[in-house]
Amino acid sequence: MQFTRSKLMTTCLVATTLAFSACSKSPQTDKDDTLTATAPATGQASNLTERNAQKKLIETLQNNLKTSNINAKILDVKATEVPNIYWISIEGMSSVYATSDGKYIIQGDVIRIGDKEPHSIGDKLQAVENKKHLAALKKEDLLVYPAKGQTKHIIYVFTDASCPYCHKLHEHMGEINAKGIEVRYIAWPRGPQFMPAMESIWCSTDRQKAFDQAISGAQLPPATCQNPVKDQYQMGLNMGVNGTPAIYNQEGQYLGGYLTADELEQRLNK
Repeated sequence: MQFTRSKLMTTCLVATTLAFSACSKSPQTDKDDTLTATAPATGQASNLTERNAQKKLIETLQNNLKTSNINAKILDVKATEVPNIYWISIEGMSSVYATSDGKYIIQGDVIRIGDKEPHSIGDKLQAVENKKHLAALKKEDLLVYPAKGQTKHIIYVFTDASCPYCHKLHEHMGEINAKGIEVRYIAWPRGPQFMPAMESIWCSTDRQKAFDQAISGAQLPPATCQNPVKDQYQMGLNMGVNGTPAIYNQEGQYLGGYLTADELEQRLNK
């Protein structure tokens, strides 16, 4: 398991300090190679046209990344509401955007303005993928804190026993559960040095007790079982997780990092 970001992310971060960043930019484009984003499909022909365009875009992006010596695997592409801009899911890192000719990668949010609140055009697309990832998790592979009384909400939290803000969130667990919120912890060690502790927790017969011991600074016995920690870490990368805690609802929507019980309840009820 490597705890390093791909060259693509490094390249983008070095190239710019702006909130809206691009890996490369040129005033000229080759219109002959442009894959025009289609309107929402209304029939079999439209669906086929869009699928073919997406397949060609994946191939073009993959070839261009390879040519630029960037090791990145494209997992999925989806048309956005912005003409000729596609949302791109890349293995092991946050999603990005790409132009329909496959020549330009845009890292960061693309924001729609003009409504009462600004809106990221990729939020819903990312949430759809997140929901699939979360739904595929087995409950027995998680650290679960059931709601008290009726379960009104279920949240998924990427956590690390070494993270101070995770400790702070954990202190409110009783209050969160009392509001009818079930909490499902997903292991997400923030670096290789934190992997052994998280694996030890997940191999414990009493994960809740082991987690409490770990956040208090106790040394846990080495892991002696097959465990899902590395897989959960990789899943977090694919969902764009870059820190802990990272809280999601069942629909795959990112709710935030550390939140109080009241703040969490408010966001779940929006």
